[in-house]
Amino acid sequence: MFTTNTKGTKKIPQDIALLVIVAVLAGCGLIYEYLISHYAGRVLGALETTLYAIIGIMIVAMGVGSFLARTIRCPFTGFVWLEVSIALLGSSAVLLIGGAFAVANLFPRVLADTFGLPPDLLPSGELIRTITGMAKATPYFIGAVLGVLLGMEIPLVARARQILYSQYLEHNTGSIYGVDYLGAGIGAALWILFMLSMDISTAAALTAGANITAGLVFYALFRQHIRWGMLLLFSHLLVGVLVVALANFGADWDGAMEDLLYRDKVVYHTNTHYQRLTVTERILDPAAPSVLSFFINGRMQFTTADEHIYHTMLVYPTLAASARQDNILVVGGGDGLALRDILQWNPKRVVLLDLDRELVAFFTGSEERDGVVVDKHPINERVTALNEYAFSDPRVSVRIGDAFVTVNELLRRGEVFDAIVVDLPDPNHPNLNRLYSTRFYAKLKALLAGDGAMTVQSTSPYHAKRTFLCIGKTMRHAGFSDVQQYHQNVPSFGEWGWTIATRRGASPRNRLAALETLPIDTPWLTKPLMLATFEFSRGFFDDLATVQVNRLGSMVAYRYHQRDWEKEQGIYQAVD
Repeated sequence: MFTTNTKGTKKIPQDIALLVIVAVLAGCGLIYEYLISHYAGRVLGALETTLYAIIGIMIVAMGVGSFLARTIRCPFTGFVWLEVSIALLGSSAVLLIGGAFAVANLFPRVLADTFGLPPDLLPSGELIRTITGMAKATPYFIGAVLGVLLGMEIPLVARARQILYSQYLEHNTGSIYGVDYLGAGIGAALWILFMLSMDISTAAALTAGANITAGLVFYALFRQHIRWGMLLLFSHLLVGVLVVALANFGADWDGAMEDLLYRDKVVYHTNTHYQRLTVTERILDPAAPSVLSFFINGRMQFTTADEHIYHTMLVYPTLAASARQDNILVVGGGDGLALRDILQWNPKRVVLLDLDRELVAFFTGSEERDGVVVDKHPINERVTALNEYAFSDPRVSVRIGDAFVTVNELLRRGEVFDAIVVDLPDPNHPNLNRLYSTRFYAKLKALLAGDGAMTVQSTSPYHAKRTFLCIGKTMRHAGFSDVQQYHQNVPSFGEWGWTIATRRGASPRNRLAALETLPIDTPWLTKPLMLATFEFSRGFFDDLATVQVNRLGSMVAYRYHQRDWEKEQGIYQAVD
């Protein structure tokens, strides 16, 4: 790795320090890729697509940066300037992206106020679309610029090592790339283990701090080769002050801009290991309780104004079509609202499977960080009262883990459930796509009693028709004897749909039609209304033959969902 002459031997400690710097910066570079793509996915909505696109753009940009590095005459001075530039852009990238979206979202309101337009008639012309498009392009532009800067690091270090030893280093390239790969691996581990659930502004500031430190250490080691030393130190000082400010106040600044992305006031937000949770509040009547809306990664999950419609349609037909309601399985539903409605049927036991421990803890009435319960947030009382403290019921058993894997444990124990309720997010992520596959539905079918029923939330039959039809067709191919679909208008979402299936016997609709009275009294649902939800417009199912089945690994449901909702994307904007 090193030269063997005396002069080279004396410089071995310097070279080791230089390679350590390379490893640290490699980890920082990977964290920047994850950080920008992850945050952009939140504000753009298409998390998986955005993540891959930005990482791809940054990799290409790094290649461009490698070529551009040859234009820098002094690798020592250039490297120090490079690190302070990366720290400046990397630490502020989140605020720049959030600010662009905040301005784009605020601009129509400013125009409406300027020209005296009514609140329900915000401008939406070409100018608004252009500004929105520019905001959406901001993450990709910042990622490209940062990628160019990151790509210049290794070529400059390689040239610096060549100059230091004044002769060809046989393993120069191998040594640098070796520590670069190791450092990137450590960076990935840090992101997954610690930074993923950390406030994103804090994570950016910590990473930028490593860049500043690397620049200063490099300056201290090789200051005899560096020009403009005082100016460089002053630049590091200024950027260091900015990084410290971002570490302390970045979360508040980011939260203030995030508030502008929602229609209502943000009263709570946090990052779990898997997702971003946000709660907003709207006061419609000072004499009545305010309306809370719950979002995951910017997508609305429910609003207190009409969640009873969604959850009634999810739970009631399932349990009413089942012969018994003693033993119930819920897949998803970490907010406890479906659980609340199920408990009205007096089951003996309810098993709930959910991936996110921290989400469940929030709706249980506490917050949990890395297995430690911390102080409650004031909003906890509101959300636990909303689900009527369902998680505190002794009949409820919660299993945390990936449902695709967790159901295997239930199968091994020979569990059988009288009814199954699947309340998962839409298949907008490849990992979620597995939970809409024939393989997963076949597992659930094996858990369902012969005279039971299973219902799956199935996205919007209006906005995402192919996805809706795909879910129904996939359940038929999983082996259920009778699969039917139904829909209802939920004002916050628009037209929404569900799929209900039975293993054998009469169809779900015929079972519901045979009921003389509703088994459980409900202030909203009536029998005619429940039966009417199975009716669709003429020709609605005509294209069913062209819709593909979502098999494990096929990504069919995921692709349908991405395409169906592409024209409907309006992230952070709830439908009034």
